[in-house]
Amino acid sequence: MPSGKYARKWLWRWRSNPLRRHDDIVESWIVLAAWVAFAVGGAVAGLVTAHAADEVFAQQRAERQPVRAVLLETVPRTAPAIGMTTDRRPTTVRWTTPGGSTRTGRTLVDAGLRAGSEVTVWQDGHGRLAPAPPDPTEAAIESGFLGATAAAALGGLVFGGGAVARRLLDRRRIDAWDRQWALVGPRWGHQTS
Repeated sequence: MPSGKYARKWLWRWRSNPLRRHDDIVESWIVLAAWVAFAVGGAVAGLVTAHAADEVFAQQRAERQPVRAVLLETVPRTAPAIGMTTDRRPTTVRWTTPGGSTRTGRTLVDAGLRAGSEVTVWQDGHGRLAPAPPDPTEAAIESGFLGATAAAALGGLVFGGGAVARRLLDRRRIDAWDRQWALVGPRWGHQTS
């Protein structure tokens, strides 16, 4: 029955004990509050963040539209620059907005395309070039990652605050022991023989 022994050892601050100090009770409440804030607050922060990110991605998918654009310059096929992971290069394109006006802008396209080639670009509701919105799977993964990051950040803050509070309590206990020893210590200084 080692688990019962461990539980008794872990719960010693909650049981009545003549050696239990007020600081021990405060520390036990701090630890309990930190775990509750971590469990409940972390879950809430993670879910709220994931939901908010998912809404932003859904809004991006709703407002951005793909349009056909024409390359105005040739994009040479060259070796990727150091640190580049894709074979896409910036170039100038021309496209027509839903309102019928012609626009020109710079965007990334695959290397090796010639001037006059058609490519698909994305525009926002105002007809400006925008990055492609994440598809639902990518959005779900990124929302989950952002939610987990928010939960972890809150957990770090909670446990960091709890550690600071416990360190202050430890400092207070050590100071109390110093004051008590200053009263008792001189009486132990003589030797009996």
